[in-house]
Amino acid sequence: MRERKKQATREALREAALRLALEHGPDNVRVEDIAEAAGVSPRTYNNYFSSREQAIVAAVTAEREARVASAVAAQPTQIRLADTVIEAIVSHYADPGDERRDALLLITTHSALRAVFLSATDTIAKPLTAAIGARLGALDELTACVLAASVTAAIRVALEQWLQPPARMPATVGFVVVSGSLPDLLRAALAPLVPALDAAEKAAPRQSRCQEEVSHRD
Repeated sequence: MRERKKQATREALREAALRLALEHGPDNVRVEDIAEAAGVSPRTYNNYFSSREQAIVAAVTAEREARVASAVAAQPTQIRLADTVIEAIVSHYADPGDERRDALLLITTHSALRAVFLSATDTIAKPLTAAIGARLGALDELTACVLAASVTAAIRVALEQWLQPPARMPATVGFVVVSGSLPDLLRAALAPLVPALDAAEKAAPRQSRCQEEVSHRD
């Protein structure tokens, strides 16, 4: 019950932060305004977020790392690990959903929000390590850590490229990004990691793969 209450408070704060930022502009929103809109005190707000930018960005990125890790873990081992990881990343990073497109546009056009959005990529490393480690079975845990860290770095490189405005910024409409296609940039940034993911998968204990194949048939 306590954890559900904390989660509800966190959600109320990030939704209030986003709504106020869209209505008034990020620079015109105070932490006190967000806390009041969510029905909590500023002190409670500070227990969940360290800045207004963090709360605004969390409305788009919340639970994204868990969803990516779950998508990787859900795929059977018959599907190549590299394909599983890349498709999970592209799916959950490139399409925020219709209700979040305005929020993502707000982030891409505000420097402080862009910085927080980029730093949020670091949170994917731990759950992705667990998901990759589960796929690789008894393989050295260090391998899963290195692969997940490499994927995280590739995501950040793609996002930095995507968020770098060109010399003459075109008018942005809907989900048109400021510098190229985000799905294409993500795939290009992750492509150099495919041999490493393939090698790790090939080295994974055959027994663990066979056991999973049997469980999926059952």
